[in-house]
Amino acid sequence: MLALLKRDLVLATRAGGGFGLAVAFFLILCALVPFGVGPQTEALRPIAPGILWVGALLSCLLSLDRIFALDHEDGSLDLLATAPLPLEGVVAIKALAHWLTTSLPLIVAAPVFGLLLHLPGNAVPWLVVSLFIGTPALSVLGAFGAAITVGLRRGGLLLSLLVLPLYIPTLIFGTEIVRRGAQDADPLTPILFLGGISAAVVALVPFAAAAALRVNLR
Repeated sequence: MLALLKRDLVLATRAGGGFGLAVAFFLILCALVPFGVGPQTEALRPIAPGILWVGALLSCLLSLDRIFALDHEDGSLDLLATAPLPLEGVVAIKALAHWLTTSLPLIVAAPVFGLLLHLPGNAVPWLVVSLFIGTPALSVLGAFGAAITVGLRRGGLLLSLLVLPLYIPTLIFGTEIVRRGAQDADPLTPILFLGGISAAVVALVPFAAAAALRVNLR
């Protein structure tokens, strides 16, 4: 599992597997919103939590189709399916590699991007907490969508249509955490809901993704 994780991290950094691309997209989105809405603090501050979470969500989508597509094209996925490592473990490691190369840089950069949208300073720690808790669910659900669409031509659009509805609960509670943090309200309830969603997704979805891969590889 460690060797597979190291391999995916190396591919992500060398072959343009999404490393840095998500951060660049996130930056462009946060820079464009003030042009469309207006640079006034009163206009940007109420929508900043939602814009930041939508930006993180869309940034995660950029590299989802690469989770299994490259391995399927060069035959590596067939070898992984017959290896001693369970296919569920392969899915979990692929999702972890996607989180490390896509979501983790977003979490680090999010406080800086929050300044572009005039996010209140007291909400910045809650933005980081919400992204840290919620983005693992985005990566694992993305791996599930990638497993369903692997081998399909132009599967990227279908992957987005499949995954985006599954992202909605994470988006709702992640945004609510930041909004409550900005208002100095208690964010414990949405944190518990978001943590429960991520825990359930990480525990159960790799088995569904592995089943989808087995069907597609027959």
